[in-house]
Amino acid sequence: MRRDHRSARLAVTTASVAAIFALAGCTVSSAPSPSSSEGSSTLATGLQAPWSIVVLDDGGALISQRGDGKVLEVTASRDLRTAGTVPGVVSGGEAGLNGLAVREIDGIRWLYAYHATEDDNRVVRMPLSGEPGSLRLDTGRVEDVVTGIPRAANHDGGRIAFGPDGMLYIGTGDAGQRERARDRAYLGGKILRVTPDGEPAPGNPFGTAVYSLGHRNVQGLAWDDSGALWASEFGQDTWDELNHIEAGGDYGWPDHEGKAGAADAIDPIAVWKPADASPSGIAMVDGTLFIAALRGERVWAFDPSHPETEPWRARFTEEYGRVRDVAAGPGGRLWLLTNNTDGRGQPRDGDDRLVQPAFVEG
Repeated sequence: MRRDHRSARLAVTTASVAAIFALAGCTVSSAPSPSSSEGSSTLATGLQAPWSIVVLDDGGALISQRGDGKVLEVTASRDLRTAGTVPGVVSGGEAGLNGLAVREIDGIRWLYAYHATEDDNRVVRMPLSGEPGSLRLDTGRVEDVVTGIPRAANHDGGRIAFGPDGMLYIGTGDAGQRERARDRAYLGGKILRVTPDGEPAPGNPFGTAVYSLGHRNVQGLAWDDSGALWASEFGQDTWDELNHIEAGGDYGWPDHEGKAGAADAIDPIAVWKPADASPSGIAMVDGTLFIAALRGERVWAFDPSHPETEPWRARFTEEYGRVRDVAAGPGGRLWLLTNNTDGRGQPRDGDDRLVQPAFVEG
């Protein structure tokens, strides 16, 4: 039976698509100096195909690099150093080291990482030790959390995040097997929900790790102030999507893309043309939902508390190039991670970068 949902009114503009350039010789700075222009601050430079930001309690951050498997620490004083390299990462296409999450359990601080191997995508964890400014991964104590997530050159998903319920949520892609995205037995094209140890979370709708299905390629996960889960998703050629996620919800791919009004699927709350979006990481900052846009080279923003009337706003259009991830930084400030060095963007001086843009109301 079809569920009725409120639709967000979109205010979209046409953006030019960045040409595809090959990148050679980009290096990571060992100690980047913060810079400021018109109220914005550059927190780190010289990143190589970065993918995920985790903001730490001390005001620093961890960043994953997809191609080389490195986890970088940006200190509160804005030094940049390598905390370690996740073992076993095999990169290629959209696969490599993707999402990161940090969780303290029984006195051990764990770094969770979604990455590709020769055979699959998986989530692993390892202790993260040391003090701020000298964090290090204990790569001798890697534990598998979830294995067997399908891997392909494209549609690898990769976003992970702990929800308000303490469970780990994992966004996956269909790995090119689109006909299986609605198959409950297939881990691709899903949002998974597991305990910190990787077991199916209590209360999951099917008694397995699967929480929702019918997704093409989930890229962002975030919760609003009411505890509702939102997910961004790459469409194919017609519509990218923002979905309000329900336990057991079927979001229709590959039979439906965008707002189909079909009886057997849940419609997205919002859609964009891929040229305006290609949405990646998402974050809630002071009541506003921000969505990184790769091909659209901007950040979309809106208030999710009343999506039926709230207009969307495009921020920073073409200012930073492709935007891979966004996060809530210290003091309620937005942080964004550029993604111009992975072969699909046009690198600018200092790319890729972690940036705190000038303050802007949602």
